[in-house]
Amino acid sequence: MRGANLALGTVGLAAFLALGEAVPRLGLVKEAYFPPTSRIADALGDELADSAFWTALGDTLTGWALGLAIAVGAGIVAGVLISVVPHLREATASTIEFLRPIPSVALIPLAVLLYGTELRSVLLLVVYASFWQILIQVLYGVQDVDPVAEETARSYGLGTWARVRHLLWPTALPYVMTGVRLAAAVALILVITAELVIGAPGLGARIAVAQTSQAVPEMYALIVVTGVLGLLINVGARTVERRALAWHQSVRGEVAV
Repeated sequence: MRGANLALGTVGLAAFLALGEAVPRLGLVKEAYFPPTSRIADALGDELADSAFWTALGDTLTGWALGLAIAVGAGIVAGVLISVVPHLREATASTIEFLRPIPSVALIPLAVLLYGTELRSVLLLVVYASFWQILIQVLYGVQDVDPVAEETARSYGLGTWARVRHLLWPTALPYVMTGVRLAAAVALILVITAELVIGAPGLGARIAVAQTSQAVPEMYALIVVTGVLGLLINVGARTVERRALAWHQSVRGEVAV
């Protein structure tokens, strides 16, 4: 089954690349705006041979990794505290519902005002966007704890942190891993957006420079790199999720299929 899916995916990708080559060659769109796949591939090869590209890639991955790590740590800690401290969830519900829908891009002026084009501007946007993905999943996971198991733990005299470790955390972990997977994708989107708009060092800034200098093939090549990054991040997050939840019924069923 997996081999067949891989083959079909390869055929679909080859057809997409062939279409990208044919459409501008046939004059359906102007090559100046949408170059053929072969020209984009040549530009990608030039980018890979440029040390400045790898520096930009490192800047992007640094902002993504740091922002995601901060958001995951803060989201888990905040979610657990809100869940275990009496009445804290009710007290914070309205604040969370007010802050969560605010688009991270709306904070770009604030980030520029505070930190300019430094890495901290990128981290502000990434952490804000990714934090909510983790926090909400933790809250949902804690809410899913079996009340009977909770009462049993209390009757056996388990303290707060013992219940967190042996009851709350195993129940919430599948939700947490879902939040991490979502947050990883959101973090990449915000890193590239911040680099594009703010001008912080990274792939987004190189895309903006290529666009303003009319280097269209190079611009598309860099966009392809961001797409590949997103794919690799998603595959990596799924791999980590399966390993962390190898004991969980959903993952065991997925492996069995």
